[in-house]
Amino acid sequence: MKIVLITPAGPTSRTGNRVAATRWARILGQLGHRVQVASSYDGQSADAMVAIHAWRSAAAIERFKAEFPKRPVILQLSGTDIYQYIDTDPGPTVRAMEQADRLVALNDLAWKSVPKRLRGRLRVIHQSAPPLGQSRRPSRRAVVVSVIGHLRDVKDPLRAAEAVRLLPADSRIRIEQVGRAYTPEWAERARAEMAINARYTWRDDVPAAAVRRLLSRSHAMVISSLSEGGANVVSEAVVAGVPVLASRMDGNVGLLGSDYAGYFPVGDTKALARLFLRLEREPHLAATLGKALARRRPLFRPARETAAWRRLLADLR
Repeated sequence: MKIVLITPAGPTSRTGNRVAATRWARILGQLGHRVQVASSYDGQSADAMVAIHAWRSAAAIERFKAEFPKRPVILQLSGTDIYQYIDTDPGPTVRAMEQADRLVALNDLAWKSVPKRLRGRLRVIHQSAPPLGQSRRPSRRAVVVSVIGHLRDVKDPLRAAEAVRLLPADSRIRIEQVGRAYTPEWAERARAEMAINARYTWRDDVPAAAVRRLLSRSHAMVISSLSEGGANVVSEAVVAGVPVLASRMDGNVGLLGSDYAGYFPVGDTKALARLFLRLEREPHLAATLGKALARRRPLFRPARETAAWRRLLADLR
């Protein structure tokens, strides 16, 4: 089958949408399909469309369905679709969802934001992650807590940096952040934070290999987002065995489980600081989180993601 895979253009090739598109193109190719990845749809003939992001891909979906009304569209719902645009600009978002034959979500709680009449089309496919490819060796010089993700409003990216300022003077916790600043203002805020916070380092955008090295020496990873569709960095941390300290919202709970012990309220700097202290001073917390992540790890195996796509495509025939 020839499949056109539409993914919105981003400021870097390592945006979540672009990383997902690259991985899915590889999976679909392994399943025997011919895949063309594009940021917009030019009217070319294809047997099916896979579109990422309802709001941004609405025009592509509409044109494809006008050209080939009986050919299937699979739409992956992004975090901004289901936790932002469905409320702030529902017209194109819901129209894209209605035109799609199947909807794909990345976390187990996404169904709550999908209109009831469309929930029968919804399938959850967890994003997989390969093993680190190197032994995990947490730093001995400091308690390294990583923050991995681009600096933009929805990520609440400096929450960990602000929390570490509240720790006592003898704390060994250090925050290492990687990710591109989406605006000059975010870059300036990160640099200003480094100037006043000796416990915080921002390394800007780095290659994937550098991200894996950071994970391998991290004692924990923070994901402080205000909302998420289902961040692949959580999959990567779980597979690597790195404890995750996560804001309690559906995109994280839908990956880590409702009973996970590493949550803090969204935007709560003091609660995150308390988690940091517990991580440093209560060894059983890291052990508890590690056991919980080990139970979730099978969800993020590459073979499982491939099998989910195979079933989804078979379901459309």
